[in-house]
Amino acid sequence: MRLRRLRRRFVLTGPRLAVRRAVPWPLRWLAAALVLGLSAAVALWAFEFGKSLAGLDAGARQELKYLRTESRDLHAQVNRMKESATAAESLRATERAAMDALAERLRQLEADNRSLRDDLAFFEKLIPASSSKGGAMDIRGLQAELMGDGVQLRWQVLVIQPMRSAPEFKGQLELLLAGLRDGKPWTSDPPAVARPLQLQQYRRVEGVVQLPERAVVKTVTVRLLQDGSVRALQTVNLE
Repeated sequence: MRLRRLRRRFVLTGPRLAVRRAVPWPLRWLAAALVLGLSAAVALWAFEFGKSLAGLDAGARQELKYLRTESRDLHAQVNRMKESATAAESLRATERAAMDALAERLRQLEADNRSLRDDLAFFEKLIPASSSKGGAMDIRGLQAELMGDGVQLRWQVLVIQPMRSAPEFKGQLELLLAGLRDGKPWTSDPPAVARPLQLQQYRRVEGVVQLPERAVVKTVTVRLLQDGSVRALQTVNLE
């Protein structure tokens, strides 16, 4: 017993050791990745094989084909609807432009109609003719009205030569105003309007006159002058 104890004390004893070469860790990761990839491939193959056995893959393919066809049809319908909407919008724009042009033409015709009615009413007042002085010149249809709360006067008149092959008239037209200003008799001096006039047969003359402050117009007179002499004269009362 003592001998065994001494041998154990002085003799090295223990389990046997095996020396092996260590594998680098990149190779370990590569081997692990290969194993995992192989496992995934086997699992996917097994899944696809199971679907083919169960008949699910054919149905899914048919469904996918149907959905793709339906998607193409829907895209085609959407494109046709877009084209129709674009054509409709273009047509509406054309119709709006035509309506605007028609409305503008209608407004112009209405304005022309009003002007023709005014001209007709104006010429109707020429019969019977008013009195005139001197020669063949005549003033007809003198009209005058106050505007803007009595601060402006609008007037119009027709000057004619009621003769065939009448010589050309060259003279001056004057507009004279008479009434009250500050409660006293008042007459426009110089004339409210003085303009040269030239005509062969007839001419319509009109305008707007700014009245003096505190002036009340009672009568309006238009006269034609030629070479310093009065050829025609007409007066109208505003009261």
